[in-house]
Amino acid sequence: MENASITTDVSRPVNAHDDEDDNGDDDKEAEMETAPPSDEPETKAPLSPTPTPTQRPWFVLPAIVLSQFAGTALWFAGNAVLDDLVDEWGLPESSLGVMTSSVQLGFIAGTLAFALYSVADRFLPTKVFLTCAVLGSVCNAIIPFLGWNVDETDNDNDANESSSSSSSSSSNLLLTGLIVLRFATGFFLAGIYPVGMKVAADHYQSGLGVALGWLVGALALGSSFPFLLRQIPQPWQALLWETSLIALLGGLTVGFIVPNGPYRKAGTKKFEPRALWTLFQNAPFRSAAFAYWGHMWELYAFWTWCPVVWEAYLEEERDNHNIDVPDFWSESMVTFFVIAIGAVGCVLGGYASARYGSATVAFTALATSGSLCLLSPALYLAPFALALTAYLLWGMAVVADSPQFSTLVAQTAPANNVGTALTIVNCIGFAITIGSIQLLGVPWSEKYLFLLLAPGPLFGLWSLRKLVFVPSRLENLAATSRSKGKATPLGGGEEESGKHNNS
Repeated sequence: MENASITTDVSRPVNAHDDEDDNGDDDKEAEMETAPPSDEPETKAPLSPTPTPTQRPWFVLPAIVLSQFAGTALWFAGNAVLDDLVDEWGLPESSLGVMTSSVQLGFIAGTLAFALYSVADRFLPTKVFLTCAVLGSVCNAIIPFLGWNVDETDNDNDANESSSSSSSSSSNLLLTGLIVLRFATGFFLAGIYPVGMKVAADHYQSGLGVALGWLVGALALGSSFPFLLRQIPQPWQALLWETSLIALLGGLTVGFIVPNGPYRKAGTKKFEPRALWTLFQNAPFRSAAFAYWGHMWELYAFWTWCPVVWEAYLEEERDNHNIDVPDFWSESMVTFFVIAIGAVGCVLGGYASARYGSATVAFTALATSGSLCLLSPALYLAPFALALTAYLLWGMAVVADSPQFSTLVAQTAPANNVGTALTIVNCIGFAITIGSIQLLGVPWSEKYLFLLLAPGPLFGLWSLRKLVFVPSRLENLAATSRSKGKATPLGGGEEESGKHNNS
């Protein structure tokens, strides 16, 4: 049950009772005029209770970070076992793009539904996180049961003249079932990733950039985790069940251990489509959202196709150039490190934002990853050590800006629509990822593949430029937002606290 909102309205309209209040105020003013002056300094009561860091349990951020890591382990679990599915189920080689896009489409559908109905603002976000973690874990865990009779079907088909057509039909059914379950997993991830940021935003106002740096770092580490599990000699079914169990534990942690934050403000109880339009009337919010979408054009396509590019690179290095690359560095292991090191970039970027501001950190990271997109053909020709070092730097930069964009979005959105703002921006961002993931499936040399990602960072840098290079405009926009009561200050080293109402 939600607590009643504690608010102090300093600009309430006049009603029938205001005349009596005005008379009372006149009497008080008359008394004050005749009262002798006091030597004690005048003090003003705060408009609303302002939670201090000591009121926030110490375990809140670690619990949210670990739960975010656990929940997002579901994201690339299917990708990690794709080779086994292709071999055992006879799936086509093009299943990589199809399966990844299914998760993205599910995430888009989920974020759109959550945004339209303001789920993260109308309901307790911790319970939303729990529910979606449980359902996402179930969808991921039942994938192995789709092919429980594959071997029996194959044996029957061996004695049948139409075995080829029957096998093809069976593979199509398995692929369809896999797409449905991955779509459903993506749908419920919409209640884990952006809602996890909403839970953090409810606990942090000052230092939100640092908190979200840890959270998106957890996303990067969680997304890479299935590739690490892939290195363990075990059946592919066990990998899926392990990731489901981890995600379930993460949901239980947020649902039953993490309290709702003191800065949480309950949203509207009814569907208001105008709220979505109102969000984008705010210029700084619009700049942050557009820059985030440019970043998203690059991020997930880079993560998805990294093992493909590195498989081709390692094959050429070992076979054609006779370079002795250690067997330890398979494409899966390289992908794990490239994605996982993004967690380091997110955390370092979070601490840097406390000094330099979220906009500056996001701009720097986006410029770095965009430059590496343009240099990717040269990296394909570079020695192994240099190429690996550059990709690790790329892995740090490509996601380091994500929490800072989320910080800017959360801080420029109306206080009672922060969850909806984060969700709708994520929704559109992930819709963009489908285009870039599918585009990289063109029959083009892996050497030039990542050049197709460069337009995203360039567009993001252009959108973000005014928030970085025109600081006076940034301050004016923040002051205007505060005076209208629409948003908290933009990301930076000095963030105000206590502007949100409690609930």
